[in-house]
Amino acid sequence: MTKSAQSIYSNALTGFPGRIVKIRVEEIKDKAIDLSADEEVADYPALAAFQEAGECTFLGPLRVQLTVAREYDHIRASGRVVSAARLACSRCLSLFDTEIDSPFTVIYMPAAAGIIQDEEVELTGEDLVSATYEGDEIDFAREISEQVITEIPFKPLCKDDCKGLCPVCGTDLNETGCDCKEELHSTTFGALKNLEIEQVKEK
Repeated sequence: MTKSAQSIYSNALTGFPGRIVKIRVEEIKDKAIDLSADEEVADYPALAAFQEAGECTFLGPLRVQLTVAREYDHIRASGRVVSAARLACSRCLSLFDTEIDSPFTVIYMPAAAGIIQDEEVELTGEDLVSATYEGDEIDFAREISEQVITEIPFKPLCKDDCKGLCPVCGTDLNETGCDCKEELHSTTFGALKNLEIEQVKEK
């Protein structure tokens, strides 16, 4: 792990024993349950596939913290997921490390209960989604995976003012300049001029 990635983790959550991908519904009583663990990316198929597709490289486990509580006829799971990922800049293609740190809330209802009605459950701005579960277990993997993926930008940038690569010679313009701008400008307008001349001749 790089120094930048270590720095990201030094500011992350600590003390995560055990595993919390799933929980038995019967264990959720009147009192809220606090859960925390380091979760391997391999335990989350969607994230493993995301990584294998080359979208990013996770630099360690997902650090997940959840508070699970029973509320009337639904289960509320609130928490946060912390991790670090290595991305390729969409402009200059250089690799950089970034932090994933996202709070979320998921409202779970039994699948037989159908869609959650707004008047039954008040969803706040921090709520991620409403979801359903079947059987006697709730699997948090899907919702946590979606939360992580939404935190990864579609077009990542190593910095907001990244200058990218020269389209002519491929030079990283963040590191050095090149003499291609004038050449590109001349080539572009030269082609337009030639096109205009050809159109005149045709007339």
